[in-house]
Amino acid sequence: MSAQRRWSPQWKKSCCKVIAAMSYHIPFIDPRSHYVKLKPEIDQAIIDCLANGDLVNRHQLKDFEQHLAEFVGVKYAVGVNSGYHALLFALLGAGVGPGHEVITVAHTFVATVSAIVHCGAQPVLIDVGRDFNMNVDLIERAITRKTKALLPVHLNGRVCEMDRILALADKHGLAVIEDAAQALGATFDGKRAGSQGRAGCFSFYPFKVLGGFGDGGAITTNDAALARMATLLRYNGEDRATGEYHYHGQTALLDNVQAAVLDVKLRHLPEWIAHRRRIAAAYHRGLTGIPQLQIPQFDEARHQDIFQNYVIRTRVRDQLRAYLKEEGIETLVHWQKPMWEHAGLGLAVPDVPETLSICREVLSLPMSAETTAAQVDVIVAAVRAFFSTQP
Repeated sequence: MSAQRRWSPQWKKSCCKVIAAMSYHIPFIDPRSHYVKLKPEIDQAIIDCLANGDLVNRHQLKDFEQHLAEFVGVKYAVGVNSGYHALLFALLGAGVGPGHEVITVAHTFVATVSAIVHCGAQPVLIDVGRDFNMNVDLIERAITRKTKALLPVHLNGRVCEMDRILALADKHGLAVIEDAAQALGATFDGKRAGSQGRAGCFSFYPFKVLGGFGDGGAITTNDAALARMATLLRYNGEDRATGEYHYHGQTALLDNVQAAVLDVKLRHLPEWIAHRRRIAAAYHRGLTGIPQLQIPQFDEARHQDIFQNYVIRTRVRDQLRAYLKEEGIETLVHWQKPMWEHAGLGLAVPDVPETLSICREVLSLPMSAETTAAQVDVIVAAVRAFFSTQP
């Protein structure tokens, strides 16, 4: 590209249009503001790591693992470099391998299914209920003699019906691995996500309720053997104390700097969860009563949700999203194209009508520790204005 074209008035005008299209008056999340609020604590934690040369497998990682285990309510936590690796190592630790089947949901991020595939097992996808979590009524009919584990996904910060899932697992002799990537701090019957199954798996991707400055993950468990296996697998299969290699593992350790940052943030997590619940309550009050709109459940009898996402549902999702974009409100869709429609994944087409409808209808509104009540008022007004024009 010539310098003349690069800096021509027409080219500048086009660039300005692109920049304008990328900017939002109300962002989905605001990572810069998030950092500024914690800057002194985070900067000091990073400086301490660098100044002391604490980069790999040092006390910052061990401190974070201890604090995370205490928060979740389990004996062990093992830090890894992604939520995917947490799932993979937990499944391997539960004995999942070639010839096995693992039952999970069709409405989830691809990493849930990829972890099953990379164990050599076959994913069996079942449908979800209206709360986007595993439809427990469909589990038993999906169980075969090859089934090794159940993998419920606690989506959007809401824990699945774990009592019923665990009862079915006990009945059929199956392991339960919780995909709790979006549910750190959420509870069901007073028990936190990641504490009820054989293992819980978390993601610290930057947009999660507890997010790092890069990717990260962790396994939580009361199973000493599973925790040890995961600890070895994350470091190429090596026992660091003896130098003995027990497995062909992977390079998947949560690095010290990330652990130090996450440990700082973990101290603030309860207040962030409380804030998200206040924002969700404000959405609930403002959006209740719109006939064409389904909003998240807000029942407190058994669930205490953390609202990783605030997901609404409407048959005019695409039109609503376009309208909100014009109003400067950023939204996201999780996930518009079902996994089995990606040919490269080689997945069989499941019978999941609810998931298919969800893919066409769901929309996530702004939700973070930085989302304000004033922003919610603007968003609610915009949503109501849109639906006032709908037949």
